[in-house]
Amino acid sequence: MEATKKQKLSTLDQLKEITVVVADTGDFEAMKLYKPTDATTNPSLLFAAAQMEQYDHILKAAINYGTSIGSALNERVEEAIDYLGVLFGCEILKIIPGRVSTEIDARLSFDTEKSVEKALKLIKLYEQMGIQKDRVLIKIASTWEGIQAAKILEEEHEIHCNLTLLFSFAQAVACANAGVTLISPFVGRILDWYVANTNTKSFQPEKDPGVLSVTQIYNYYKKYGYKTVVMGASFRNVGEIKALAGCDYLTISPALLKELENDDEPIIEQLSVKNAKSIDIDLVNIDQATFRWMLNEDAMATEKLSEGIRKFAQDSRKLEDLIRKYIDV
Repeated sequence: MEATKKQKLSTLDQLKEITVVVADTGDFEAMKLYKPTDATTNPSLLFAAAQMEQYDHILKAAINYGTSIGSALNERVEEAIDYLGVLFGCEILKIIPGRVSTEIDARLSFDTEKSVEKALKLIKLYEQMGIQKDRVLIKIASTWEGIQAAKILEEEHEIHCNLTLLFSFAQAVACANAGVTLISPFVGRILDWYVANTNTKSFQPEKDPGVLSVTQIYNYYKKYGYKTVVMGASFRNVGEIKALAGCDYLTISPALLKELENDDEPIIEQLSVKNAKSIDIDLVNIDQATFRWMLNEDAMATEKLSEGIRKFAQDSRKLEDLIRKYIDV
């Protein structure tokens, strides 16, 4: 009877039994509908949400704050954007039981000191709004400088970090060594690169290069007992998601959440600590020179990291332009 009842669960509900599901969206309604544990945003999602009529009151509140705090125009815009990200985070935390990821400006990706400074500022804003830092993940690009910023934040300030734009094993090892709370390896963008740059134009989920990358990272972390959480991200199809069932976290877009909700195919656990412990993997030691060399040797990771930073920076500039129009009147 119990087995029959379990078969009636949606694929999404089955997935939630073995993996923490995170909503990859800034849309509050999607979060209410699919009930994820955590949620994550980025400059692209914030820019899209800021243009939606239903969030106009949040945009206006951020603009009023920036206008009241800053003196020069650029300072007012920067203050408004920081406040906007935190306001969205606070609204998200009213919906979800877990944590929200708030991203620092991608243009700080190669500046450890300024990344730390920005993260501390964002956490202070959250605390002023009554949100404790244990409900926030500071999202930083997985450059060497970004990883070192996360190490400082974790060790010296007890601020939890989510290292994003992660495409390579070298980045994952450096993050684990730095003691970061969580990493977001990008499954779909890895697939995009292989489709564009090899003769193979389609992959079965179990052979998907993005899936294989996250599987390697997960197994390495569990083999050696690292506490860093692996959160697969940037999915192109539900096949990739199902192939990573059992991963610590998976952050999923509303469109794919809907597809999983409307599906009732049984979920099979693909990743587990028990299996990882039995796999033969060598421990890797990484310093800065080794990190940069390994990343340099990985054309896919080098290109996708740079491209991701440029794209997030571009959307940050778009958001600045949008807010500047309201402030510069």
